[in-house]
Amino acid sequence: MSTDFQTAREALGARLRELRTEAGLDGKDLAAKLGWQTSKVSRLQNGKQTPSRDDLTAWAQSCGQGDTEAELQGLRAGLEMKQRHRSWRRQLADGHRGRQEIAVRQTEKTTMIRGLEVSRIPGLFQTPEYARAIFEINADFRGIPATTEAAVAARIRRQEALYDPEKSFRFLVCEAALYHRACPADVMAEQLDRLYTLIGQRRIEIGIIPFGTQLRRTAPHGFWIYDRRLVIVETISEELWLTGDDDLALYERAWEWLAEAAEYGSQARRLIGRARASLDPL
Repeated sequence: MSTDFQTAREALGARLRELRTEAGLDGKDLAAKLGWQTSKVSRLQNGKQTPSRDDLTAWAQSCGQGDTEAELQGLRAGLEMKQRHRSWRRQLADGHRGRQEIAVRQTEKTTMIRGLEVSRIPGLFQTPEYARAIFEINADFRGIPATTEAAVAARIRRQEALYDPEKSFRFLVCEAALYHRACPADVMAEQLDRLYTLIGQRRIEIGIIPFGTQLRRTAPHGFWIYDRRLVIVETISEELWLTGDDDLALYERAWEWLAEAAEYGSQARRLIGRARASLDPL
């Protein structure tokens, strides 16, 4: 859980405690009025549990301060915003390993992952050396500890999901990602060879969006869709975790429109092979 989110939840809890004490109620009295367990009152006012909108309405009314409900709902809305926006500075303060472990867990509980990558190979398909180069560059850019080997190990462990018969993977990769190099040429060549061999494997669909193709929707950034429950979007400063129905529908539409312009099968192999050939010395 992000520090920003937890700090905001504790602040909301402190406000709830303040309302209770102003009403002259102890925790047991308030729990009895609300018909809750005393432990729930304790968790909410100590920032250990996120209150629902109904919880806040009931709390304000039971404290005889219904006019504070709008304030409480506003604090909760701010809490939701912090839960959606996850600062890279916070997430990567101790290096990349922790975030990679989160990715492993998200993949384990997902049946179908759809994704778009604009300028790099998706992490699920990366070779160890390519992943290592990506982590090293990012650590240098952000000035964070280079927990490279642990992060690479977690990323490769995540790839075990590719062989799970209960899962499927559908990815779109812009052709630019086949040429943009954050690593030496030999590492990139090995990475393209791996991507080439993944084309056509069962439960793995890889589409390459070619240079010069006409698009119904351009691809401004990468994103991953986990079943129909979560979209993760990466920006330079933060990650967005989107779970609302409208957000999910919007990103699904973006993915589907881009998928119309992608090349698959032998044509995708041709594009990968062309990029691979550009790395060979004349």
